[in-house]
Amino acid sequence: MLCGILYVLHTGIQWEYLPQDLGFGSGMTCWRPLRDWNEAGVWQRLHEVLLAELNADSRLDWCRCVVDSSHVRAPRGGATRAPRRSTGAGLARNTT
Repeated sequence: MLCGILYVLHTGIQWEYLPQDLGFGSGMTCWRPLRDWNEAGVWQRLHEVLLAELNADSRLDWCRCVVDSSHVRAPRGGATRAPRRSTGAGLARNTT
């Protein structure tokens, strides 16, 4: 199942198109454990353990680290909201 999950995530194909001849089972057979593992926090924990091990071996260059908003929660827009800035010099003229 894990190989089927990784195959779908790597290729980007839809679950129902997972080739049966690869021996991974059906797409739903692979999707259900992915859903359950995600809900149980398995992927988050795996990520944390991998980072800790790589860091312990000095194999991470933290100066090249980037915080991605898809991985860092910002409930209700974050702690403070910055005012929205205009991208134009002034108001646009009416074109109607």
